[in-house]
Amino acid sequence: MTTPAQLPDWLTRVGVFDLETTGVDVTSDRIVTAHVGVLDRHGREIAARDWLADPGIAIPDGATAVHGVTTEHARARGRPAHEVVAEVSSALRMLFAQGMPIVAYNASYDFSLLAHEAARHGIPVLSAPQPIIDPLVIDKAYDRYRRGKRTLSVVAEHYAVPLDAAHEASADAVAAGRVALALARAYPLPGTATELHTQQIGWARDQAASLTEYFISVGRLDPQETLDGSWPIRT
Repeated sequence: MTTPAQLPDWLTRVGVFDLETTGVDVTSDRIVTAHVGVLDRHGREIAARDWLADPGIAIPDGATAVHGVTTEHARARGRPAHEVVAEVSSALRMLFAQGMPIVAYNASYDFSLLAHEAARHGIPVLSAPQPIIDPLVIDKAYDRYRRGKRTLSVVAEHYAVPLDAAHEASADAVAAGRVALALARAYPLPGTATELHTQQIGWARDQAASLTEYFISVGRLDPQETLDGSWPIRT
């Protein structure tokens, strides 16, 4: 284990990944914008690439209100969805091949939606991506009883990480990476990225079970319903 305020050696560089989409259903919604980058140990972005896709469907007004991309803009300026999905998948695959951990906030959303998009377009799916660092899962595990929301903007503020353009893929990806570095300085993370990845699988499952119990108790779920705690790809 590492001591607080000391980054483990495997955090010298981390990949960062974020999607903005047409909605929140990982099986049917589509990618609108994407960002893949690399941060150094100081949180400086030393490599980056952005994509704008034409998702092939209308972007709902509610989604546009979040990320600012309209259907008209995506159709006029966006690239074909299958090209974007292929290139994003390839960029992530290259970082994983280098042994680099990739940070994604609420990773099971982004990686699950990307997997469904890949399958939709006949592109090889990142079926078991690892190692992944999910600041949402880690923050909940180490600071379980802190009150308040756990959105990226709230958690970034808690760890004194600037986030000036929330819901822009590049800003969210970089902020998530910097939150991951802040968590590594605040808490004794495991000694390898692989160990942390494995622990997050259990943490995410337990967190989903706990939230399921709470939602049933307040009437937001029926007693026979459960939240999917699969991580980093939802089943």
